[in-house]
Amino acid sequence: LPCLISSPVEKILQSIEIVRAYRQKYNKRVLGIHVEGPFLNPDKRGAHNKNMIIKPDNKVLEEIIRYGKDVIKVMTIAPELFTDEQINMIQDAGIVISAGHSAMSYQQSQYYFNKGISLVTHLFNAMTQMGHREPGLVGAVFDNEAVYAPVILDGAHCDYAAARIAHKIKKDKLFLISDAAFLGRTVKKIESDLLNATLTDGFYRNTEGNLAGAAISMVEAVQNAINHVGISLEEAIAMATINVARAIKMKNVLGEIKRGFPATFIEFEKDFINPKTLIV
Repeated sequence: LPCLISSPVEKILQSIEIVRAYRQKYNKRVLGIHVEGPFLNPDKRGAHNKNMIIKPDNKVLEEIIRYGKDVIKVMTIAPELFTDEQINMIQDAGIVISAGHSAMSYQQSQYYFNKGISLVTHLFNAMTQMGHREPGLVGAVFDNEAVYAPVILDGAHCDYAAARIAHKIKKDKLFLISDAAFLGRTVKKIESDLLNATLTDGFYRNTEGNLAGAAISMVEAVQNAINHVGISLEEAIAMATINVARAIKMKNVLGEIKRGFPATFIEFEKDFINPKTLIV
C-alpha cells in the first residue's frame, strides 16, 4: 500500500488516480493506497506538515470517498476529531480506518474500537502512551484483543524491548510495516511542501528532530524481528504476510500460499542477503 502523507485534497485525488492507472496498466499487486492524513490531531502530527492538517469536513470526505473508494484501502485519522456520521461514512465505503496521530484517551479509544475501528497506525508512535493512571491509546490497544497493531522495527521508532512486550500481549494481532520514506538509505535529503527530512545516523528526521519515516525494507523488518525481538522465522514471516492481510481485511485474497491467491514470493538466504522477488 503506497502511503500518502498529509496533503491538499487535490494531491490526494491525484495520487488516487496515479495508483488506479498503475494498477490497471502494470501491476495489480499494488493493492491500493493508504491515505495517512490530513485529518490528524495537530498535537500528534509527528513529521506531517502542520499547514496540511485540516479538520474533517463532510463535503471534503464525500469527495475523497466518492473518487477513491475503489483505490483507498486504509485511511489513518484521529477519530476524536470526527463525528459518528463521518466515521460511518468512511466505513460504509469499505475503507479500513486506522486510528493514528491521535491524542485519544483510553476511554475514547475503546469507544471507537467498539464502533468497529480495529487498526492503529504505528504502535507507540504519534499516539498517547500508556501510563498507570491514564492508559492512553497504547493501553487501549493492549487491552483490546480485536485491535491490530503494526510496529516499525528499525531500532528508532520503538525500542526492541517495547516491541517484545507488545508481542507478548498482542500475539498474532501484531504485524510489521516498513513505514519507509525511501529504501536503501541512498536518498539523503527530502525537501518538499509536504515533507522535509534528512538522513541522520541511518534514520530520517525533519528539521524539528522528529522521525520522518523509516528507511528499512520489509525483509529488514523480518530480520530485525528475529534478531532483536526474539521472534521465530515462521512467526516473523506471518507478521509480514497473513497478519497484515487480516488487519486490512484482505485475508480472503492474499497473505497465504493458497489456490487463487497471488503467487508472489520473497526468496532470501539464511542470513537475509540477496533477497529476490519471485512472481510466478
